[in-house]
Amino acid sequence: MRLEGRVAIVTGAGDGIGAAVARRFAAEGARVLVAEVNEETGRAVADAIGGRFLRTDVGDKAQVLAMVDTAVREFGGVDILVNNAWAVGDLGRVEDKTDEMLARGMGIGFYGPFRAMRAAFPHMRERGWGRVVNMCSLNGVNAHMGTLEYNAAKEALRTLTRTAAREWAPTGVVVNAICPGAKSAAFRRRMSANPELEKQVGAMNPMGRMGDPDEDVAPAALFLASEDARYVTGNTLFVDGGSHINGVAWAPDLL
Repeated sequence: MRLEGRVAIVTGAGDGIGAAVARRFAAEGARVLVAEVNEETGRAVADAIGGRFLRTDVGDKAQVLAMVDTAVREFGGVDILVNNAWAVGDLGRVEDKTDEMLARGMGIGFYGPFRAMRAAFPHMRERGWGRVVNMCSLNGVNAHMGTLEYNAAKEALRTLTRTAAREWAPTGVVVNAICPGAKSAAFRRRMSANPELEKQVGAMNPMGRMGDPDEDVAPAALFLASEDARYVTGNTLFVDGGSHINGVAWAPDLL
């Protein structure tokens, strides 16, 4: 029960990594607010773990603020914030990306977490204890082809992670990022149309497989959300089977 008595918000918790993190946190004693845009999957996860579901589009500022307000009103505060939500975009070359694609990507992947962190921080500071875990990506670190808006948003989020960690260090609030290499909901959707590509991606991993959200990523998130991480801040934890060591030659065929 490493999170007993803690209140956690997990965005994008209706599937994949977010759902795995929500399940692990609840199993460790946390009261979890499942913030998810898909009502069916989000409510199912919340019901299964005894949590609270709130339909949340993290690209909408009002909904992000309502998310934090709901946790404070119903659970008494916010101790842990996991920014995980993302919306799948289309693969495409840089020259084919539009302003709208970049704005949507930054709205969900950067501004959403920024607003959530800004809203949650006063409650964490008041308690003298807080944990922020931002789900970033090797796509940005390695500059993978075809996903400019995702890469840009996730690297901006890593910069936000380090800056907030530096500024908030004296308050007892630690802020870290995870770059996972796992079968997330987005990964499964993208690979469902190309099983051979999924095999290739797994083969490129030093451990020969993609990670499992429940068994590989959620335990790392639990560590960063627990008392054990009290002296760990501003870090990027690569939970990727070693893919970051030399990079992965992700080169999709872009027309």
